[in-house]
Amino acid sequence: MERLTFRKEERLCSQRQIDELYAEGQRFLVFPFSVQWKVVDNADQLCQVMIVAPKRKLRHAVDRNRMKRLMRESYRHNKSSLYDSLNETGRHLNVAIVYVNKDLMTFKQVNERMKKVLLRLQDEVKKPVGS
Repeated sequence: MERLTFRKEERLCSQRQIDELYAEGQRFLVFPFSVQWKVVDNADQLCQVMIVAPKRKLRHAVDRNRMKRLMRESYRHNKSSLYDSLNETGRHLNVAIVYVNKDLMTFKQVNERMKKVLLRLQDEVKKPVGS
């Protein structure tokens, strides 16, 4: 069994890549997540992800930190299907997952929605280039 990890290399940290992602990437909404994604070339990792819980939606730092922790945990547990799709297509992704709800959610709720997000990303990746 493979280890379910979310290493530093899998995190999207480069300001240049983040700027490109928001300028040129595509977006979809699976409430309570807004997902910005972009297919990239010459990437070291199959998928780099940025998890965001904005201060505008969650005022208290403890709430933002909790939501980010739940989102990271859920992504970590469910990312294997996305990675399988990326291996099949030979594509690499940069992804930003932004929490857009004002209310806190339980791990079970976050996990269900994260599965839907990753399934939608898989479908988007499998589409032919240019469509």
